[in-house]
Amino acid sequence: MPSTTYAQDPRDTMPKVSATYIWLMVLAQFGVFLAFITPIAISLSIRVTQLAPGHEEYLGYITGIGALVPVVTGPLLGTLSDRTRTRIGRRRPFMIAGTIVGVVSLVVMAQAPSIPVLGLGWILAQLGWGQALGGLVNSMADRLPESQRGKVAGLVGFATLVAPVVGVVLAGFLTGDTLLLFLVPGAAGVVLVALFACLVPEPDSRGMVFAEPLTASSLARKYVFDPRRYPDYAWNWLGRFLFYFGLTLNTTFTAFFFAARLGVTVPEVATTIATVSALGVLATSAGALGGGFLSDRLRRRRVFVLSAGVVYALGSAVMVLAPGVPLLFAGSVVCSVGLGMFSSVDQALLLDVLPERETDAGRFMGIIGFATSVPQSVAPLVAPLILAVGAAGEKNYTLLYLTAAVCTVLAGLIVLRIKSVR
Repeated sequence: MPSTTYAQDPRDTMPKVSATYIWLMVLAQFGVFLAFITPIAISLSIRVTQLAPGHEEYLGYITGIGALVPVVTGPLLGTLSDRTRTRIGRRRPFMIAGTIVGVVSLVVMAQAPSIPVLGLGWILAQLGWGQALGGLVNSMADRLPESQRGKVAGLVGFATLVAPVVGVVLAGFLTGDTLLLFLVPGAAGVVLVALFACLVPEPDSRGMVFAEPLTASSLARKYVFDPRRYPDYAWNWLGRFLFYFGLTLNTTFTAFFFAARLGVTVPEVATTIATVSALGVLATSAGALGGGFLSDRLRRRRVFVLSAGVVYALGSAVMVLAPGVPLLFAGSVVCSVGLGMFSSVDQALLLDVLPERETDAGRFMGIIGFATSVPQSVAPLVAPLILAVGAAGEKNYTLLYLTAAVCTVLAGLIVLRIKSVR
């Protein structure tokens, strides 16, 4: 029986990955986001309009139900990936299977005769493309040494920010053909994931041995972890939760906030939001690349995560206190820089503190997903309560945005409790 050759030390003895690995990883994640995010950005909206004119609320139902999929399946499929024994390794089967399911989902959505079938297609998309992405992220956990994690996280972050923009541009040329609207971005995703799966070798995993058999009860326990046993991972989880809670408070009511500040209606603010979004992509990319590369070069993570939280908080405060449009735009751009820096450096920090890398990396990568998905579900429910505080007929956006600022600063401060990483 062949034996596995995974690196033993999670940080110091891992060999550096090649430039080929890095660029194939960046392109593969670009492809997944192009195929997966384009429906959210435009394609799903078009299909909802076609199938149920005047019922835009159906889009929220579809995306909300779909968002539950990674919560339910993340640790489960991550654990199964950790324990997969095949000649082609642990991660590649999930990339391949996920991509196949992802393509099927796009066909289902493109040809859906009704809203329920469209929703089913989106659930399949979450499951399929989510697993393709999970296989790629788990490969990073398996392979990246500490000295390259920030750089690769920054490059991947840049690629995943650009992908939706490319997807929207493509959609502009394909709106006349519903099938192509979904399948052209999907085809790009298939090709780029296939390149990674075919050209990046992975050790044979058939020789892996596990002390604990996988049962229903042991699988249920994979959804939780003991923070006392893995304190650094727990602090990272909590910091990420707080940052994304603040981020979601900030972004959920952006259109309404801008309309209120500019004294216009929500439809009239669309052009302004588009301009801010374009500037935000550039600023977020700068934060992701700059933070990722510098954190590797200086061998520091925590100070960059703290800085990202403070920068985001500063931008949030500037936005809500801005007396005019220039400062409103400036605050939004500053927020985007902080978001980019956090997303890349915190991802590198997560890989630094990931527990049981050799046996349970997929499981712990699945659990960390809760720190992103839960606040994105809970914060929109909390935000209206904050908006109503002390408001006499007006929405208290000042309190909402300052609360978001406090959350992101707390996220950075909590990360300072991590002891194993500088």
